Formats: sequence, structure tokens, C-alpha cells
Amino acid sequence: MSNRELFVLGTASAVPTRRRNHNGYLLRWDGQGLLFDPGEGTQRQMAHAGLAANDLNWLCVTHFHGDHCLGVPGIVQRVSRDGVAHPVHAVYPASGEAYWRRLRHAAVFHDTADITEHPVEGGGAELSGEGFTLTALRLDHGIEAYGYRLAEPDGRTMLPEKLREHGVRGPAIGRLSGPLLEECSVPRPGQKMAFVMDTRLCDNVFALAEGVDLLVIESTFLDSEERQAAEHGHLTARQAGRVARECGVRRLVLTHVSERYTEADEPLFLEQAGHPGAVLARDLDRIPLPPRRRTGD
Repeated sequence: MSNRELFVLGTASAVPTRRRNHNGYLLRWDGQGLLFDPGEGTQRQMAHAGLAANDLNWLCVTHFHGDHCLGVPGIVQRVSRDGVAHPVHAVYPASGEAYWRRLRHAAVFHDTADITEHPVEGGGAELSGEGFTLTALRLDHGIEAYGYRLAEPDGRTMLPEKLREHGVRGPAIGRLSGPLLEECSVPRPGQKMAFVMDTRLCDNVFALAEGVDLLVIESTFLDSEERQAAEHGHLTARQAGRVARECGVRRLVLTHVSERYTEADEPLFLEQAGHPGAVLARDLDRIPLPPRRRTGD
């Protein structure tokens, strides 16, 4: 099982369908779980996916339209009910503080959840996780919305043949430095993931997606509704594909599909995206990050 994997819990936009639940995406990143935009039904979808409240370390809300946040009350209450002992970091637009409070305390329950709140305002924020940074950047939607970018630091990959050649083994490997370290290893770019929901095309969409291994991005509409997409602050599949190509994205995950489209329409999303690494997400898909790459790959 991959230690870095996206669990797709829901892929609908404003209205769920028989085949698509409201939004919900859990990224398993080593020992951390980051849940993005839990809509209605997220608890049950997590059960279907074999996930539990203890798998959650971060709860990231892009904006406070219902399909992106109405699952928050159930998630928060489940964290308490299941006795999750570790803190859960909650990231959300500061302008929606009143909505966050209503969702956080939407019903009566025995509240034992340890939730550390990180309201984001202005141009965005950068937060530190365990082995990664989480960056939030402002998007262009009808209300204040943020996209997220997760990145681990660059590192180095050891070359076993070079280590043997220099007789370096065991704990001595961790103490290598200077020219010998450079000779016995090669640069390894840190893995990166971006999450972009409701927005028109804007500079920060490209900034979030630049060079990521995995881009989860809304593609609410096809070309036939491009005008409506712009009016309502959304992207088309073709625009999502353009972002992925221009930013060197390795794996593109299209999601947040309007209820107007049928199963017969789905091949058009991939056709219009025009990206070789694209998938159209379906509920309960599990999508691993691509394998690590070295500098120059």
C-alpha cells in the first residue's frame, strides 16, 4: 500500500447524484491524513473507504459553499466520539469565521475534540506540518476561497554502489556531508500536491499547480458551458488540462462534476483536458502519487 495516496470520497459539485456524493478528499501522506472540503455524507464515505476519524490530522476547507463544508459537523463530532487523542488542524478562510463556528458547534455533543484553528486571510498563508509545508493561496470565486499546496523539502537519494565504493555503511550514512555526500547521492525533489476547487483561471491557480506530482482540480463544466463557468467562478475540463500542461503536472485528477452530465458525457472530460496523466475521479477511487523522481527526470 502506498504511503502517499488520495482517497476520493465524493466528486459532485453543488448537487449530488446517484453516482457522485458531495465533495470529500483525504490525502494520506505518510503518517498524516489531510481531509479537504468535506461535504454531506463524508463520514459514510470514509467508512466505505476503510478510513476512520483517527486517520485525520488536518481539515482544510477551501470556502464555505455547502458542498465543500456541510460535512464538517459530522467529522468534528466523530473526532470526539471516537476519542481521537491527537490534535486536528483546521484551515479555512477567516472571512467565514461565523460559518466555521456554526459548523463546528452545529449540534449538541460531548466535545472533546482537540482542534487547532488556522483561519487564513489576505493573500494566503504557509503552515508547517510533519515533514511538509501547507500553503494556502487566494482564488477567484464568488466568495473568498483558497487553494492548497502541500510540499515536502527537497532531499537526496543515496547511491548504494557509491556507498560501497567508499566503505560507508550503517549510521555513518546519516553523517555524510560535503563533497562525499554529493558523490554518494543525487538530488531528490520533494513530492508536491495541489488542491484547487471553485475558481476562475487566475495566477494563483498556476502558482499552486507549478511542478506538482498530483493536482486535484475542479472541472465542473465542459466547453459547451464555458460562459456559465466564467459567470459562476468555475473551471472547464479544458482549462484544468491547460493548467496541468503549462505547470508540468504529472497526474491530473479532474473532479467536482456538474449534475447536468451523464455517464455518457464522461469521456469528454478527459478528451477536452488533453493531458496524458489525467483521470476523471469517481467516488471511492484510490489514486497514489506518482513514484518519486530524481532531478532531471
